[in-house]
Amino acid sequence: MTYGLSMIEDELLTRGVLARRLLAWCVDVFLVAILVAACWTTGLVFGLMTLGLGMPLLGLLPLVPLAYHCLFLASSLSATPGQALFGLRVRRNDDMGQPSFAQAVVSTLIFYMTLATSGLLLLVALFTIRKRTLHDLLSGLVVVRERALTPPAGFWNIPGGRSPT
Repeated sequence: MTYGLSMIEDELLTRGVLARRLLAWCVDVFLVAILVAACWTTGLVFGLMTLGLGMPLLGLLPLVPLAYHCLFLASSLSATPGQALFGLRVRRNDDMGQPSFAQAVVSTLIFYMTLATSGLLLLVALFTIRKRTLHDLLSGLVVVRERALTPPAGFWNIPGGRSPT
């Protein structure tokens, strides 16, 4: 086991993650659809204004979902907006640090390749430690609950968390 965590701590990090990931994915699909629609409309208007010379820019639309996932995973948020909404963060599996840009790119590319091949490989998460999917395993990342990463606050803001009695 990495990061020196016990099974109890691992359970706290990953309890309910699969259901939250599914809901977060639904939110992200909706947000990506809005972005693609906005980019398509803008590209179409630009293409018409340039008498068709700008139409090849519409070929860049497939990059919108890739950029969405890569840039959010590599940001200081370490999560897509959907994941953040459901209290999830993407971390490196070995030390719980923020993912690098390279890890975000690898994770995103493998995720979309998995979706392109029916998505059945996502079921790997049902059988792995920390509920990791194939793209998590190959990129060295893990999705955890944000609440489990944050240390509990002290008792009534007293450092050390001890009660005054």
